Amino acid sequence: MRVHSAGLAAAGLPIRRLSAADQAACVELAADRGWPPELNRWRLHFATGEVYGVDDPAGGLAATVVLTRYGRRLAAVGTMVVASRFGHQGLGRRLMTHLLGQAGPAVVYLAANTRSYGQSLYQSVGFRSIDTVYRHAGRFAPRSRAALPGSVRPAAMSDSEPIAALDRKVFGADRRRVLTEVFGFAERVLVAEDGERALAGFAAAWRNEDDLLIGPLVAADPTVARTLITAVAAEESGSVRVDIRGSHSGLATWAAARGLGPCGSATLMVHGGSLPGERDKLFAPASGATG
Repeated sequence: MRVHSAGLAAAGLPIRRLSAADQAACVELAADRGWPPELNRWRLHFATGEVYGVDDPAGGLAATVVLTRYGRRLAAVGTMVVASRFGHQGLGRRLMTHLLGQAGPAVVYLAANTRSYGQSLYQSVGFRSIDTVYRHAGRFAPRSRAALPGSVRPAAMSDSEPIAALDRKVFGADRRRVLTEVFGFAERVLVAEDGERALAGFAAAWRNEDDLLIGPLVAADPTVARTLITAVAAEESGSVRVDIRGSHSGLATWAAARGLGPCGSATLMVHGGSLPGERDKLFAPASGATG
């Protein structure tokens, strides 16, 4: 019975790399902690990252975590889930220590839910806080249809390389594989051009349970970011969500005034150095686990 398995966590249950066949078990584990299924998010994790887990001898999974590598110098960690029956037994620390070993010398970052105990765990293994990401969601209500600088249009195949190049400049690493997967299931991918028809930003919008989630959102400046959010959200009749970095407080205020109210936050943390790239141009990630 499951009730007898919890005490085995401290005995050193092995960590293994999971496969797509384990996705249903991951969803079940997330439900144990009150998380929604988020099937598209799990699909992204298995397609682009390394999902590690610990099996519960009684069946199912005791814990999971995801490592997404961007070359040798940058990696993201996310979706750390420990079953409630295994809580506070050191399993989360074992998984994080394992992932840091797998990441080697890379700079590693993550987004820690501010309502969980995870932040103190991450600090204890060397992560430091550098920013906060605020979740905004609701029904978007555009204020006016005043002319906006530049233009916004659906992305075309010919935009793939310019988008990848801009993303690489912002992240300081090649994330082409993640972009390809996100764009593959996104409902909308838009690009913004400046007056010279040069790429000024891009945004993807994909369905995450009841929300249309906008991310990644990369833009040359806040004006371009607002233009892309408006172009995506104005066509959506349901709830829209965008996770805005705290350093872009002006965009957060603008979004809240248009119906996307704050509804949660996460602490952006980094281990092993500073994040590369022009991060001021990243306004919203695809997800906390991938950036």
